[in-house]
Amino acid sequence: MQSLVDEALFRPVRSGNAFEDTVARLLQTVRLGIVAPGEALPPERDLAARFSVSRDTVREAIRELADAGYLVSKRGRYGGTFVTDVLPVVEGSEQRPDASEIEDVLGLREILELGAARAAAARTLSAAERDLLWTRLRETAAASVADYRRLDSRLHLAIGEVVGTPSLVSLLADNRTRVNEMLDCIPLLTPNIAHSNQQHEAIVIAVLTGDPERAAAAMREHLDGSAALLRAFLL
Repeated sequence: MQSLVDEALFRPVRSGNAFEDTVARLLQTVRLGIVAPGEALPPERDLAARFSVSRDTVREAIRELADAGYLVSKRGRYGGTFVTDVLPVVEGSEQRPDASEIEDVLGLREILELGAARAAAARTLSAAERDLLWTRLRETAAASVADYRRLDSRLHLAIGEVVGTPSLVSLLADNRTRVNEMLDCIPLLTPNIAHSNQQHEAIVIAVLTGDPERAAAAMREHLDGSAALLRAFLL
């Protein structure tokens, strides 16, 4: 069964810009780490069905992302389309967003992620949902510097996923993509990673113990730290 994150990112694209939207959706899937480096994308026919586009459109989108260095096609029995082991450096990451864009992204992030943490903590989670949160927490805590932002994204999306509202996950994924574009403009500080991991643990424990207000408070503290760094470096 598909997860809500998969459903959010592999949903039908807009027909008016089928090629462009397919490229954007596949790139979002790669950059958020939903399909990790070295892992395979779903087959072309499945992508075409899920995006509601032709296989030619999917094939063209894959070809463009392969030329850009994000994907690689392999032939043979275990062939398919795979995310490259090392993703390319994003061109233009040095181009800083303006103050209004930063505040817009961070303001929406606070609304979405505080609400997600509070709603997740208010639910009675299944064993699979609880295991998902623990797994994502452990993965993020053990992540290398190079892999940290990808796994950090997956943890935050998992919190949204266990809320059980598909449209929330779509909004979180879109907002997280914009947050990551900003984070790519600033250095990843080792002390901040350690602090973030402590905050992640506090958020997940509050969710798992069913304490909505503590979950929201822990998430607010976590988001405030990221927001302070983004404002300090970019404004």
